Amino acid sequence: MPTTSSATIGIDASRAVSAAPTGTEAYSAHLIRALAPRLASTHTLRLYCRETPPFALDARGSGPQSAGSEAAVETRVIPFPRLWTHLRLSWEMVRHPPDLLFVPAHVLPVVRPRRTLVTVHDLGYLRFPEAHPASQRRYLEMSTRWNVRVATHILVDSEATRDAIIEAYDVPAQKLTVVYPGYEPDLKPVRDRDEIERVLRRYNIPGDYVLFVGRIQPRKNLTRLIEAFSRVLADHPNLMLVLAGPAGWLANPIQARATALGVEDKVIFPGYVAPKDKAALISGARLFAFPSLYEGFGFPVLEAQACGTPLLTSTTSSLPEVAGKGGLLVDPLNVEAIADGLRRLLNDEALSARLVARGFENLARFSWDVAARQVQAVITDLLRK
Repeated sequence: MPTTSSATIGIDASRAVSAAPTGTEAYSAHLIRALAPRLASTHTLRLYCRETPPFALDARGSGPQSAGSEAAVETRVIPFPRLWTHLRLSWEMVRHPPDLLFVPAHVLPVVRPRRTLVTVHDLGYLRFPEAHPASQRRYLEMSTRWNVRVATHILVDSEATRDAIIEAYDVPAQKLTVVYPGYEPDLKPVRDRDEIERVLRRYNIPGDYVLFVGRIQPRKNLTRLIEAFSRVLADHPNLMLVLAGPAGWLANPIQARATALGVEDKVIFPGYVAPKDKAALISGARLFAFPSLYEGFGFPVLEAQACGTPLLTSTTSSLPEVAGKGGLLVDPLNVEAIADGLRRLLNDEALSARLVARGFENLARFSWDVAARQVQAVITDLLRK
């Protein structure tokens, strides 16, 4: 049995190398970067990828390391066309098993070492099944049930997700640890109006706008947001609604709703926003609207707060937990409640300023460095068992 100072730790980094990351991919990349130098100072760290990473994941030279030590990080590129996790990664576990395997953004392989750690991000497919394709819903149910049953320990992004897993799958509370993710440290308010205008021109966004950032799909509640937005246009005729993000399942009916309401010229779908443009896009918005039906965490909440933009979000799932006192919470199932929230933030500058100030205070609770320390503590404890 390895000691806690000489173990080989494997991490599934296959979801961390996306050139256009969304929530779970960004979580995986940021956590691995923060965690790698901590683990590699005393352990051998092995990162498994399907393809050669386009950027460094091991963060060599940063983070705490013991005196005189060199970070031992190896990246294993193990390509495979289909069923990479259960076939190729399982075969790697047979041939070169680590002492512990951590999967931060996917499912544990069929063959795995005795100690395993996995992050389960949300159970939205159970709370709002109609917001997922049937095949995806079945896969998420099967893979999550597998994860929580076979994992030695489970990380979750929020207390809301922890409680949902305990209720849905009868998992002992001691098997779960809440570790809040951090947020992109480069996100901060952009005060340079010229920079904001350059980004707005890049995405063809004119004038004042309400902003949403996320995947364009039913779970984000965008149909109701469009309906609510249409109700405030009488008082704000020059306002635009920008729904920024890659198209997901049933994106077309969401776009069609704007046409049905006669506001298609007021609703813009610019697609995926490059990370380098996100701060300026958020900073330039009158407010950030994120009335999602269900989130295991909700990174856009912190992104809005980091950029100093007034935030409207939902009373459901983890969103009140993440937003703290730095957001206006509304019932996401009530269109008029969303519309009223939009009106309040558009018309009440004092309220918006209070929420922005509280948002900056709220950000102190979230840090990738703190998350890495907490995950390191969980891994150290598992290696003792």
